[in-house]
Amino acid sequence: MNKTILVVDDSATLRMSVEMTLKPAGYEVVQAVNGKEGLDKLQEMQARNQPPAMIISDINMPVMDGITFIKEVKKTPLKYIPILVLTTEREDSKKLEGKKAGAAGWLVKPFKPETLIAVVRKFTRSLT
Repeated sequence: MNKTILVVDDSATLRMSVEMTLKPAGYEVVQAVNGKEGLDKLQEMQARNQPPAMIISDINMPVMDGITFIKEVKKTPLKYIPILVLTTEREDSKKLEGKKAGAAGWLVKPFKPETLIAVVRKFTRSLT
């Protein structure tokens, strides 16, 4: 069973807290600092035939923001991988934009570790 999660966020602190939340729950975490690096990591993982079970992405990032990143992922063969947006954005308009881009879920920072694990389990369970 694939338990690798790609975490795309420009905050090193957030990436580490997501990793520290998911690792004890049995997940492996691959980190990227922006959407562009996230796409590069996805290509590397796909080339090794080890795509992630899901992607967790922020919205506000330099180089390539999360909405653009999601739209780009949806153009690839990995378009069926569920993408959870983890962001400080609370506005419904942003949530709608994320949903239109292809996000499967939306979680507002700061997150509760048990909530994140429950959401990740829900999205990855269907892949096992």
